[in-house]
Amino acid sequence: MPDTPSAPAPVILGDEPGSFPHGVLAERHPAVVRQVRDAFPLDPERRRALGALLASCADGVIEPLPAHADPTGRDRDRWARWGMDAYAGRSWYEVPWLWAESHFYRRLLDAVGYFGPGAWQGVDPFRPAKLAELDTPETDEELAALDGLDRLPADERTRALLHGSLWGNRADLGFRLSDGGADTGGEAAALVADDSDVLWSLLPAPGTRAPGRGPATLCLVADNAGRELVPDLLLLSHLLAEGRVDRAVLHVKPYPYYVSDATPTDVLDALRRLTTAGGAAAAHGERLWSALTEGRVTVRAHPFSCAPLPYADMPDDLRADFAAATVTVLKGDLNYRRLVGDRWWPPTTSFADVTAYFPGPVAALRTLKSDVVTGLDAKTEAALEASGERRWRTSGTHALIQVRC
Repeated sequence: MPDTPSAPAPVILGDEPGSFPHGVLAERHPAVVRQVRDAFPLDPERRRALGALLASCADGVIEPLPAHADPTGRDRDRWARWGMDAYAGRSWYEVPWLWAESHFYRRLLDAVGYFGPGAWQGVDPFRPAKLAELDTPETDEELAALDGLDRLPADERTRALLHGSLWGNRADLGFRLSDGGADTGGEAAALVADDSDVLWSLLPAPGTRAPGRGPATLCLVADNAGRELVPDLLLLSHLLAEGRVDRAVLHVKPYPYYVSDATPTDVLDALRRLTTAGGAAAAHGERLWSALTEGRVTVRAHPFSCAPLPYADMPDDLRADFAAATVTVLKGDLNYRRLVGDRWWPPTTSFADVTAYFPGPVAALRTLKSDVVTGLDAKTEAALEASGERRWRTSGTHALIQVRC
C-alpha cells in the first residue's frame, strides 16, 4: 500500500556537492549561459550581462529583477509575490532548487534583452536549437513510423501514441513499447508505474461513455518543444479523431524557459512540421490546424506556467481551468516536480495524497530526470534500488504514468 505522508518532506535544495541539483546549478547553468552567448552575435552590453550572470552562477546571490528587465512592473510584482523578498541576497544553493532554477532562466532572459526595449526583444535564445531538432533525420523517421500505426487495432494505436508522448524524443521507441516498457537489462521495468487504464476510464471511447455524460475536455500541460512536443500533438490529434476528447486546452509557457520548454511559437513550429511531413503526420497536422481554427483546441500561456512554485499555489483562474477539465494531463519532469512538490518524498508516498489539492482529475506522464518521485509500490522501489543503476531517479531511463481521479 502507498504511504500516507504525515507531514511534508524536506524541500530539495542544491547545497549538497555531488547531488543532481548541485550539478545543475554549478555546471548546467553556466553551460547554458555559454551556449546562448555563442549562438548569437550579441552586442557588448548583452555579453556583459551574460558575463555577470555567469559570475553569479559561480559565487553570487539571488538578485531582484532590475527595473529595465520589466518596464511595466507586472513581472517584478509577480516575482515579489513568488518569494523574491524572502530569497533576495541568499546563495543560489540555499533556496529551494525549483525556485533557483526558475529564477536563473528569468535572469537569463533579462541578460539577453528578451523583455526589451531593444533589438533583441522577444528573440527566443533557445530557438535555433529547437528548430534544429525538428529538422533532423530522427524526426523524419519518427513521423514516417506513424504510417504503420494505422494498421494497428484502435486500442493498440492509442497506447502506442500515449507511450510516444510519455517518452518524448524516444517516440520511435514509444511506438513499439511493450506493456512493461523498454528493457533496461535488469529486473526493474522502464515503466515504473502505469495507470493508463485509469486514464482511459476518464476518456472512454465513443459508445462506452456513461449515459448523460457531457463533452470531454482535456487540459494538456506541455513540457518541451521540438521532438518532444510533436508526440504530444499527435496524441491530442488522435484523441480528437477517436472521439475520446471533444475539446482540448494546450498549456505552454508564455516565454522561453528551461532551454526547451514549449511556447506558442513552438506549437506553431511543430504544427508546421507535421503539416509538411506528408502521410499520416500531415493528416494529424491538418486535423489540429482545423481544430485550432474552429476553437476545439485552444492554446493558453498563463504567467503561472513560469512561476517558481508548486501547483498547490496556483491562482484562482488557473484552478478554474483545471477544475473544468475532464482530466488534466501534465507532461514532463518539471511539471511533475510542481505537481507533487519538489521534495524528498519517500518513493512509496501516495501520489493521490500529495495531489489531493488539485481541483480535478489529474494525470502525470513523466520520464524520471530529477530526484523527486512518489507513488511507487515497495516491490518496484526495491527492484530499482537493487538494479545497480545508481541514478535511476535522474537518468531518464525510467518513466511513469500516474493518475488521481
